[in-house]
Amino acid sequence: MVKITKESALEYHESGRPGKIEVKPTKPYHTQTDLSLAYSPGVAFPCLEIQQNPDDVYKYTDKGNLVAVISNGTAVLGLGDIGAMSGKPVMEGKGLLFKIYGGIDVFDIEVAEKDPEKFCEAVEKIAPTFGGINLEDIKAPECFYIEERLKKTLDIPVMHDDQHGTAIISAAGLKNALEVAGKNIADVKIVVNGAGAAAISCTKLYVALGARVENIVMLDSKGVITADRPNLTPQKALFATKRTDVHTLEEAVKGADVFVGLSKGNVLSQDMIRSMADQPIVFALANPVPEISYEDAMASRPDVLMSTGRSDYPNQINNVIGFPYIFRGALDVHAKAINEEMKMAAVHAIADLAKQPVPDIVNEVYHVNDLTFGPKYFIPKPVDPRLITEVSAAVAKAAMESGVARKAITDWDAYKKNLMELLGQETKLTRNLHDTARLHPQRVVFAEGGHPSMMKAAVQARLEGICHPVLLGNPDRLQRLAQRLKLSLEGIDIVDMRADQEQGRRATYAKHLAKKRARQGYTFEEAYDKMYERNYFGMMMVETGDADAFITGLYTKYSNTIKVAKEVIGIRKEYSTFATMHILNTKKGVFFVSDTLINRHPDEHILADVARLSANTVRFFNEEPNIAMISYSNFGTDEVGSPVKVHAAVDDLQQRYPDLCIDGEMQVNFALNKQLRDDKYPFTRLKGKDVNTLVFPNMSSAQSSYKMLQALDPDAEIIGPIQMGLNKPIHFTDFESSVRDIVNITAVAVIDAYVTKKISGHN
Repeated sequence: MVKITKESALEYHESGRPGKIEVKPTKPYHTQTDLSLAYSPGVAFPCLEIQQNPDDVYKYTDKGNLVAVISNGTAVLGLGDIGAMSGKPVMEGKGLLFKIYGGIDVFDIEVAEKDPEKFCEAVEKIAPTFGGINLEDIKAPECFYIEERLKKTLDIPVMHDDQHGTAIISAAGLKNALEVAGKNIADVKIVVNGAGAAAISCTKLYVALGARVENIVMLDSKGVITADRPNLTPQKALFATKRTDVHTLEEAVKGADVFVGLSKGNVLSQDMIRSMADQPIVFALANPVPEISYEDAMASRPDVLMSTGRSDYPNQINNVIGFPYIFRGALDVHAKAINEEMKMAAVHAIADLAKQPVPDIVNEVYHVNDLTFGPKYFIPKPVDPRLITEVSAAVAKAAMESGVARKAITDWDAYKKNLMELLGQETKLTRNLHDTARLHPQRVVFAEGGHPSMMKAAVQARLEGICHPVLLGNPDRLQRLAQRLKLSLEGIDIVDMRADQEQGRRATYAKHLAKKRARQGYTFEEAYDKMYERNYFGMMMVETGDADAFITGLYTKYSNTIKVAKEVIGIRKEYSTFATMHILNTKKGVFFVSDTLINRHPDEHILADVARLSANTVRFFNEEPNIAMISYSNFGTDEVGSPVKVHAAVDDLQQRYPDLCIDGEMQVNFALNKQLRDDKYPFTRLKGKDVNTLVFPNMSSAQSSYKMLQALDPDAEIIGPIQMGLNKPIHFTDFESSVRDIVNITAVAVIDAYVTKKISGHN
């Protein structure tokens, strides 16, 4: 798990624009007409329409996509009652999660009021602004009263996520874990350690799933909650046991089938787990320290089915699997409430999703993702892109069927498509890249181990489980740099290619290279000298199988790196060149841009190769390539310069590959505007297609295009350069690359390496 320091967290929140969220206009505002429509006098017309028909507020304002995250700061994370203002960073964070996962706008509202009555009055007065209210970090038992009252007095969805989010996700996990164990929920004995808002709500939902109250034992800080204990709150009284033989956690778990911990760390021992029934289910959800560590639980007995609240272990119970999509579905039908039917629909949708084949960013034929329903996977991953469609649709349907929807959805396929388009591609692409790489981490060599960005990226990639890093460089220097950067190099190999102990490996690599390049005049002595250079040595590690992938480029000139890659690794035999691509992750979708790095002045033959390489790479990312070959003119209107070679390349490719969706030469605006292109040039092979792949006539235009977008749109995510056409996974960065850029390239390199092994038959 990534270790978060105070310094890094404060810098994250302070740097650039303070905080994590902002408000952006959604309509034009540049002209006087725009402003007159946005405000006076134009704004009066929708106001009057809403006065006549209040439901039109969903039609003319953002109410239908706006949620209030409201807290009084009395139970903030594990920090307790720190006050409303001190909890604001958490509420902003919740707003960020709503936006990136559900496309939902949020105003975070911190109310300095602990009196439940006055708190409710404040919320009720501002409720007309919102389409839904997410109550957050309010202590028990007040949270129960506040939620129940607001559900009765307001006609919009109200949910206390600390209660119901955990309940919904854990109920889905319990349903599936019991299926894996072959047990019936009506028969199992359940121990719930904790009696706060989340524990009460979880247990209620388990009962709704079929668990029997008489089979449940709940504990609070005083021990087992028994029916004869005085002064029980109404919530605790619901689950007070009539048993007289259990008083402690140790006694309660003996023979139990299920342990659910919503309490504090390190209260469940290995001996306690050993005393449980066969195939015990242990949900240790205290965070960041669970009731028992994953390692200790698994070591206690091999048949345990384990969940925690942590992302670095299987079966994470994470509220983000639920709340963005529950509110998304509720908002999309203008629901008056989030009721029990909607919550149960979310439980079943989440549980069912874990049983479906896991999506993979890599072409399905490679079968890279091997997560299958079972002990290590009975809860979907938070990055699963299907959550927004499956859970939101299930919640929306339940709202309609239970009578709380104001608006009906009739075309569910179109609705799901709209949901997928809502968020763009950022989470779907980059998070799946990391998730896929994490399934099959490979040994990746980082050439410039002494560069701070490279070292930080290697450490982050290891902590995230993306790869097994190898840093090239002098160990003493690297350790000093790590100390200065406050990084731990634990678990990272360091190889000093210039050290005496590497003499044997340098000689082995030199023999291999000299033999391979003998016809090009290489001698052993020349090859041996080159093994003192990081690019030669690192690439030879990949070439000989000592490593799986190589990352370079922060220090070295591209021209030198390209030369070394051709010599050591070589170009795939079906091509005459290799190339690079950048992926542009924009609000309008994902675009693949080539060639951004390798071929400065390509002729028509090289351009044809770049287009073929691009098509293969786009398919690697599980997309179907629709390729536009770009120039400054359209379809033969200019007979000199780059249009001529682009025209020739297109002719050649269309003749040799009649099924390839490619055309050109064309200007970039025609490539990206389907209607403009199809109206003007109805003969194009791209007719009716949305272009996702752009092949430029030279490196200058390709590189300028993606860098201009990067400069003009800071929200656009750029991934690359991605190498295409070498025999082994050698990937490049440049001196401008951030740590995030390098980690993204590392994820691509890991997937590339694994797929290469699959193709060659080596697992």
